Amino acid sequence: MTHLRILSALAPAIVALALSAPSAADPKAALLQDLNAQQASLGAVAMTIWDFAEVGYQEEKSSALLQRTLREAGFRVEAGVAGMPTAFVAEYGAGGPVLGILAEFDALPGITQTASPERMLRTDRQAGHACGHHLFGTGSVGAALALKRLMAETGLPGRLRVYGTPAEEGGSGKVYMVREGLFADADVVLHWHAADRNAANPATSLANKSARVRFYGRSAHAAAAPERGRSALDGVEAMTFMINLLREHVPERTRMHYVITEGGKAPNVVPDFAELYLYVRHPDAAELAGIWDRVLATAQAAALGTGTEVELEVMHGNHALLPNETLARAMHGNLSTVGGYRYSEDELAFALTIEESFGDRPSALGLEQQVLPLRFDGGAGSTDVGDVSWVVPTTGLRTATWVPGTSAHSWQAIAAGGTSIGVKGMMVAAKTLALTGYDLLTDAALRDAAKAEFQERRGPNYHYVPLLGDRPPPLDYRGKAN
Repeated sequence: MTHLRILSALAPAIVALALSAPSAADPKAALLQDLNAQQASLGAVAMTIWDFAEVGYQEEKSSALLQRTLREAGFRVEAGVAGMPTAFVAEYGAGGPVLGILAEFDALPGITQTASPERMLRTDRQAGHACGHHLFGTGSVGAALALKRLMAETGLPGRLRVYGTPAEEGGSGKVYMVREGLFADADVVLHWHAADRNAANPATSLANKSARVRFYGRSAHAAAAPERGRSALDGVEAMTFMINLLREHVPERTRMHYVITEGGKAPNVVPDFAELYLYVRHPDAAELAGIWDRVLATAQAAALGTGTEVELEVMHGNHALLPNETLARAMHGNLSTVGGYRYSEDELAFALTIEESFGDRPSALGLEQQVLPLRFDGGAGSTDVGDVSWVVPTTGLRTATWVPGTSAHSWQAIAAGGTSIGVKGMMVAAKTLALTGYDLLTDAALRDAAKAEFQERRGPNYHYVPLLGDRPPPLDYRGKAN
């Protein structure tokens, strides 16, 4: 099978991204033409970040590459913002409205895959882009580059701002940027995400809070002197037992999941340390707070009952997305203009092989060619974009960067994201972001309508409070994955 990875040299790609310029006779046509010309260069950048596969707060090379690309195109770049070395803000222009575009670039630990349609681990990595953030960051930068060139050629006023946001996967990088006030003067923010279909719905998500719960006991010989020991693992197991009992008595849309990250090293040693890493989710942040208190009570009860001590470190917290139908309709209109894409023969062969790994599920091939009708999307996951959406009008889209039917956080997502299939889906997103960005820079009535809806949905007395409190960014929360 033909290997689908993009092999363009990276340095010439960055030069091409910086220097190409659109014609502004028809601004939207110029943006599309510009992005068509950028496809190979943007693909090279995305594939380089796919290969880096750097986890949250460790995305040094990925962040540096996106910063370099923007800086060489004429953006002013401030790195290391909000206490996060890999976070950045890049800005171009003056006057007019402030249009923000989000860019992510972190990978997921514990899952690797080559760009093969059959299961094949990478032996040189312990992480992979199973959520497509290499495409997210690059596509957003591509849209910004095209808009910047159009602004420079036409004198269009406004400030175009790219937010380089690290550690979306459980690190809440955007929350620290919100808390720092980096979105305070933005008029509108746009984002997108890798997916297995093309849609631009007004969407919400689940608010989410996580913690590491650490139990401390007393070690002893598990056979010769068990009475002297106090098992930290008993504390973890008692807590998980109570959490699983609690599932019956929480609101229906609550989600609770955990892993035991440390439970001892040898069966004949009573473990004096054990750790639980826990997520709790609910659509409403106020409901989540009450559920969280009940979960914390299980930790205290587990420690009391097992004669251990317990401490809890909140790791991250995200608000649910606040939908904005005004912005979603504008985004959907532009996505419909851009449309989907078709597979080449090699891409179709790749997609059919991937589809075989799904088992007996009905085929969804063809969704990559379509734009789904506009509808409200309740959402089942969580994202730190939610916090952004509560301080500035925000909307996004999803595009078919994966073979239809693919789940996020899977090896199939990594595989397709490392091929021209991922790049084609990324370009649909970049074009849609650029067209919608142009509308927002030039249409004051659209911005005003979006802001009015935003204020109505938040309510008159809303005050933003981060769910993770005042903790500093947990820069070491992933350990060392590579």
